[in-house]
Amino acid sequence: MEVKPFDRLDYTFKLFIVIALAIAGIILIKDIVVPLAFAAFLSVVMLPAIKWMEGKKVNTILAITLVLLGFTCVLILLGWLIVDQIASLLRDLPDIETRLTAFTTRTSRMLRNEFGFSLSEQNTFIKDVLKSVSTYAGDVLVSTTNLISLVIQIPIYIFLFLIYRDKFRSFFQKLLPSQEEMNWKKDLENVLQGYVTGLSLVTLIIAALNTIGLALLGIDHAIFFGLLSGLLTVIPYVGIFIGAALPTLLALLTKDSAWYGVGVIAIFSFVQFLEGNFITPRITGSKVSINALAAIIALLLGGKILGVAGMILAVPAIGVVKIILSHTTHLRAFVVLLEDDAQSKTIRKEVPLNDTDNDG
Repeated sequence: MEVKPFDRLDYTFKLFIVIALAIAGIILIKDIVVPLAFAAFLSVVMLPAIKWMEGKKVNTILAITLVLLGFTCVLILLGWLIVDQIASLLRDLPDIETRLTAFTTRTSRMLRNEFGFSLSEQNTFIKDVLKSVSTYAGDVLVSTTNLISLVIQIPIYIFLFLIYRDKFRSFFQKLLPSQEEMNWKKDLENVLQGYVTGLSLVTLIIAALNTIGLALLGIDHAIFFGLLSGLLTVIPYVGIFIGAALPTLLALLTKDSAWYGVGVIAIFSFVQFLEGNFITPRITGSKVSINALAAIIALLLGGKILGVAGMILAVPAIGVVKIILSHTTHLRAFVVLLEDDAQSKTIRKEVPLNDTDNDG
């Protein structure tokens, strides 16, 4: 029987059609996809603890329940700390409001005297800003409502994913050759577990460094803003700017000199430099190994498709995609576009890009 030659153009064309249809489907049912994606992601992360408990002869259902309870307790403790800090911030709100009024008056006078912006032009600009803020606030409110729904759905999905994990394993064993399935499984677990473990440690370090820096600078509510900046690191590249904006504004409102605002920006910039060049590379290592361009594009696409949830899931998702591509033949070349420079030589040695075997 004559073997039909491989048509790369036809293969690529069909692949992009499948990708487009998949993205369209995800957008249409994103309310279902988001909790399932987070649940699958967290299930893989919790798996080692559950396997360890099962190794100690703990019943599977009990092991899953205990791990979920422990995870819930950590979230409750974190939530209590955030609420306590927000309550402290709200107690100072009247004073902040007074200072905001004075700051607005000074800024308006400076814009009029120094730059020639009339009051009508300023009012028009403020109306446009308030319109944008109100739209964003509405999106945040919707996201908060969705978050409550996620908090209810995700633990249920995690429990079911972990209970039926043997069924998923059997499915992939039938779908893929046995050895190949084992390679995929091991690589995916390493990426997701390593990413979460490293990200958690990075978040704690960033929160501590920013809290110490803000406290030394004398900024009020340093713990809250430091913790917030640490949590926002789950959104790479974007989170640091959001985390720095609020304490900078507070410094401008509550301090007599604008240099305090400059100091806050300097602290966050320095911590960001440490995080990008020393902390994250040494802690997360080569678990995801995605270059900056691929990560930024993934963030933009994730945000466009799934909103904030998509931005949070973007980096681990692109890491998973890279592993899947590395286990194929015709798509393996795309790994070169995703990998970082430090890992490129290693991957080329381990997985030759010019391999002509059948797809995995």
